[in-house]
Amino acid sequence: MNSQKEKSKAFTSIILAAGKGTRMASPLPKVLHPVAGQPMILNVIEACRSAGAHEIRVVCGHGLTLVKNVIESSDVKVFVQAQQLGTADAVKSAHIDSLEGIVMILNGDHPLITAQDLLPFVEEFEKQNLDLAVVTCKLKNPKEFGRIVRYHGQLAAIVEAKDASADTLKINEVNTGIYIAKAETLKEYLPQIKNLNSKGEFYLTDILGLALTNRDKVGALVGHSRVAFGVNTQAELSQATQFVFKRKVKSLQEKGVIVIDPKSTYIEESVQVGPGSVIYPGVFIKGRTQIGSFTVLEPQVFILDSIIGDSVQIRAGSYIEKSEVSSKCWVGPYARLRPNTHLGEEAHVGNFVELKKVKFGKRSKAGHLTYLGDAEVGEDVNIGCGTITCNYAVDKKKYKTLIGNRVFVGSDTQFVAPLQVGDDAVIGSGSTITKDVPAKALAVARGKQVIKENYVKAQPPTDKED
Repeated sequence: MNSQKEKSKAFTSIILAAGKGTRMASPLPKVLHPVAGQPMILNVIEACRSAGAHEIRVVCGHGLTLVKNVIESSDVKVFVQAQQLGTADAVKSAHIDSLEGIVMILNGDHPLITAQDLLPFVEEFEKQNLDLAVVTCKLKNPKEFGRIVRYHGQLAAIVEAKDASADTLKINEVNTGIYIAKAETLKEYLPQIKNLNSKGEFYLTDILGLALTNRDKVGALVGHSRVAFGVNTQAELSQATQFVFKRKVKSLQEKGVIVIDPKSTYIEESVQVGPGSVIYPGVFIKGRTQIGSFTVLEPQVFILDSIIGDSVQIRAGSYIEKSEVSSKCWVGPYARLRPNTHLGEEAHVGNFVELKKVKFGKRSKAGHLTYLGDAEVGEDVNIGCGTITCNYAVDKKKYKTLIGNRVFVGSDTQFVAPLQVGDDAVIGSGSTITKDVPAKALAVARGKQVIKENYVKAQPPTDKED
């Protein structure tokens, strides 16, 4: 990738993201709708960045504050299109007078674009020494796309579908909405574009006719059909998400990951999975999650922003969020690891166990029906069924429970924090522990059992029906 960047000059990207997206029927700005877990405009920004864009300018309008909060960074600058006056006006809103070199214009609602798509366009633009280029592709069903008209093989015009004749509509080469131009070309022709159309808008497609009339060097760069895929409806949003999930699964399979049913597996692009790992249907993996090798994720597992080691078994229905699971651990079924939880190697967290902000030592076990919060648990500890840490006090503060190594905790124990239990201690079942327990001690805190014999008096016999 780096060598490809070095071959091409750095370029500026202008991403158009000012539209309302009324067909989405949603109050959320269109470009912020998520594709495979990430706002679609971030997919476009990342593609431009990875392709070598030294500056990224995003033209916003509808939902300005929300969009700005999501995208603005050191290399992403936000510009405002005050009124929806068409694509040419949107490009002008990016302060074209300050542009230099090569400029790539693309839409913020085309989330399937990758850096591998964009790099060849820039390289070919340079190779042919073009002044202006439009990226095209061929579609089986061009629908409402503008048609590319050629004369003797050379680009002659872009005809919008609504203005096209029956013969022109038969053309399957279309305008993807991606343009590459020299900055000087934009500065010269954008001010000349008129709004003499039914909508009274300034169309970027008109720049092509101006450049051709002036005998500038204009070309059509043919790309993959996915670069033309824009999201305008909720149905198209789903299609884009499915495509990205499918693409991710395919890339993992090529690296040795075993995915049993790709159609029902949902892995975001930022996720890493090691070879030899097995992923069952219904698994959803999000964010910056890293999963090691030979790990098994059973059905309906959900993982977010977590690190999972090698040879781990995450059993069905478990939910892991912003946690770390070391190698050879066994989690679930139906376990929940909440943020800031760390499981040491070979730890076992079983069914209906919930951990929050817990450091859980090597080879320690909490088999079932347990809640541990704000706690540190040593190595080789056995936590009995029904154990809880009472970490949230009446003063609305949270306190820690510290449990040493090789501690045995009987079932149905409550630890009232702040509390410390020493190494090798034993906690009797049914205890409510409110005081520190020394190492190797037995702690029992429960009511005395009382037995009263003959407590239930004999009842007189009842009449029986004949």
